[in-house]
Amino acid sequence: MRVYVGTYTGSGSRGIYLLRLDPEAGTLSTPEPVGEAANPSFLALGPSARFLYAVGETDDFAGGKTGAVSAFAVEPGSGRLTLINQQPSGGAGPCHLTIDGAGRNVLVANYVGGSVAVLPVGEDGRLGAPGQVVQHAEPGRISHVHSVNLDLSGRFAFVADLGLDKVFVYRFDPDAGRLAPNDPPWAELPHGVGPRHVAVSADGRFVWVVSEMGNIVTAFALGGGALRDIQTISTLPGDFVGTSCTAEIQAHPSGRFLYASNRGHDSVAAFAIDVHSGLLAFLGLTPTGGQWPRHFSVDPTGRFLLVANQRSDNLVLFRIDPASGSLAPTGVTARIPAPSCVRFTA
Repeated sequence: MRVYVGTYTGSGSRGIYLLRLDPEAGTLSTPEPVGEAANPSFLALGPSARFLYAVGETDDFAGGKTGAVSAFAVEPGSGRLTLINQQPSGGAGPCHLTIDGAGRNVLVANYVGGSVAVLPVGEDGRLGAPGQVVQHAEPGRISHVHSVNLDLSGRFAFVADLGLDKVFVYRFDPDAGRLAPNDPPWAELPHGVGPRHVAVSADGRFVWVVSEMGNIVTAFALGGGALRDIQTISTLPGDFVGTSCTAEIQAHPSGRFLYASNRGHDSVAAFAIDVHSGLLAFLGLTPTGGQWPRHFSVDPTGRFLLVANQRSDNLVLFRIDPASGSLAPTGVTARIPAPSCVRFTA
């Protein structure tokens, strides 16, 4: 299966890279650059995998104080990328994006700009200019929108705002490409924990939020778009001394396990999910074989987890035990400058 890797381009990277995972042999091919862009730090594939979208994590695109979003066509045989077009992201420093289930809208989180934007997508994959930009603001605080995710119905968007310590909930109309505040409009987390990324359970009943400065995962029960806090659990060992901050969170395709990465401690924390209650039980920590694991992905078969260690310029492949959810290093690595996002596609 193909693996696309987003990077930061200030350290020798040429943009987006492609390599292949052989799930039977557990091997990775040599990475090759397939799409040039400035700081394509986060990627998302359209529902048909015919198109790939990337943020351009900058603040000076097209003469404005905004980042960029790039649309690429995926060549069916080789998997190489051809740039279709670029549009402003609706704010500075875009760092995350997602695509609705029909592939008609791209939703973008602008970290520096403190906003979330909706960009329409044409049938040919081409991006339109932002049709809506929702600005977050609160007196005495600075918004840093870090991610935007949709629930399984595609009707609710969860927007993690690290600066305001809230997960905003919006009703999403994919036909109009519009966001509207839900009632209640947000779930608030403790001051200073910094909510970053969100994972939604396979049955749509639970949401887990990883908070960067707090090094915690907060579990929420989900109903009608409303988030109800049910648990908070640490991603670090109790005796850890030092500086660390969490990054990515993903649920296993089976719905039985959850993983979160620790930058600084340089590990992946594994949790068992109680599928009835959504509560988590800590399983253990696995070193990532590199520095600053900014992102990781579980492959669609649920057999492998691939970590992007940003500061050590490497990807490291782990095998997942299907019974326990534990991770075991395979010894397989790949070298890519400043990797920041990993995306699988068959």
